[in-house]
Amino acid sequence: MLLLIRLPAPLHRALYRAAHAIRVKVWRVWRPRLDGVRILALDADERILLVRHSYGSDKWMPPGGGLKSGEDPVAAAVRETLEETGCALVGARLLTVSTEELHGSRNVVRVVRGAARGEPRADGREIVEACFFALDDLPQHMPRGLAEEIRHWAAA
Repeated sequence: MLLLIRLPAPLHRALYRAAHAIRVKVWRVWRPRLDGVRILALDADERILLVRHSYGSDKWMPPGGGLKSGEDPVAAAVRETLEETGCALVGARLLTVSTEELHGSRNVVRVVRGAARGEPRADGREIVEACFFALDDLPQHMPRGLAEEIRHWAAA
């Protein structure tokens, strides 16, 4: 990982895009079960933290990622929030578990809710933007149905 950090950011982003394209092709062929975490991180003003990745759809999403083997979902949420945004996630708890299709694979998603502490920052490599949005003013460029899910989870 340290060697990747030394790469110029534009090259690093290009490698993320290439790796993501390969990963999607592998998932479509082998259809593995994926285990991940999606984070509902709210600040003191009840705004949600969203990110845009340098690869994939370029849509706004909550922070998240894959679970390591045997990893606790809450610990994964704390790790992913810090890695992707630089924010701490405190008081985190598992909210729900859902299953969705992701590039032909079954993706089991653990939704973790917690309080975001700190100012989000994009690393310019994996994440190109990270910021808070009011729940009644979410960005238009999101996956279909995600805004409604976010509002539902925030009310829980």
